[in-house]
Amino acid sequence: MPVGYTLARYIGRQFLRSIATVFFTVFGLVYILDFVELVRRAGDVAGATPLWMAQLALLRTPSVTEQVLPFAILIGAMTTLLTLSRKLELVVVRAAGISVWQFLFPGLVIAGGIGIFSILAYNPAAAILKQYASEVETRIFSSSPQAHTGRDIWIRQRQEDGSAIIRAGSVMEGSTEIAAVTVFRFDLQGGFRERIEAGSAVLRSGYWEMRDARVIAIEGEPERFDRYLLPSGLEPDQLRRSFMPPESVPFWSLRERAEQTRRAGLDATAYQLRYESLLARPLLFVAMVLVAASVSLRFFRFGGVGPLVLGGVAAGFLLYVATELMEDLGASGLVGTTLAAWFPAVVGSLLGVLALLYQEDG
Repeated sequence: MPVGYTLARYIGRQFLRSIATVFFTVFGLVYILDFVELVRRAGDVAGATPLWMAQLALLRTPSVTEQVLPFAILIGAMTTLLTLSRKLELVVVRAAGISVWQFLFPGLVIAGGIGIFSILAYNPAAAILKQYASEVETRIFSSSPQAHTGRDIWIRQRQEDGSAIIRAGSVMEGSTEIAAVTVFRFDLQGGFRERIEAGSAVLRSGYWEMRDARVIAIEGEPERFDRYLLPSGLEPDQLRRSFMPPESVPFWSLRERAEQTRRAGLDATAYQLRYESLLARPLLFVAMVLVAASVSLRFFRFGGVGPLVLGGVAAGFLLYVATELMEDLGASGLVGTTLAAWFPAVVGSLLGVLALLYQEDG
């Protein structure tokens, strides 16, 4: 059962204070480093004043520090428990017959609450600020958008005379322009009609405008066109939103964005995985507290606290690496998005509980 209200409030306040101290310290460091880097990049760019760079760095920092929240929970929980142990307050608590599960309960509630807050409020705010920061950065530093390369992009679209599958090697961020384009066209019965290769293509309202295109039909010789138009039912705004990175989409819009991406014929796995990962975040934060507790409850007079602390940091780092690895596997389609998102949090929580059971109950 939970500990008494007064003691729970005291321990919970210690947890919250330590976690906030770690988080805002990292926030300040990230902001300063990003500001210095932006000032260096600005150089002689017209309009890139230090004040603008300071504002841009402030817009970019929340999305970066969102990734360090698990470590803020881990280090904050370890700091709290080690401080309580050093002051012998945990000795008094244990002497009063309060178990580790009781005095750890406030920290678990704080971690879960921070996880829920980060999903419902912090993530949407950080995503919106990141979108705005990307727009400002593009206006200041570049007159043309940047190309994003990586895995091939596949788009399926239906037309009045059949269907088409479009493969692109890269997409221009913030636009509807794709490069290294190959189109496979099919008739209404699904039979292959022709293949189109183009250096680049731009989606206009109702059609694709392809440049330097080469059309290879089943019959006849290949033909070359400086400009080739391909009908399309896709809208430019719809496609542009589909190319937005999942980290720039607020939590409340992820499911809708995933559905829009699927309707556009694109792979929506990244958006679905991001949505599932955010849902699993409170449990991941709880796992971090359990990991911190498993290495922070040793009394100082027994010695050996340093190696335990290093072990706790290493365990938290391994849990973070496992989370990133599972997300990569989920994004590649090797495992389901639900398994990829929830597996590290569930396994981390179970291992933390197991370690505490072993230490406290033998």
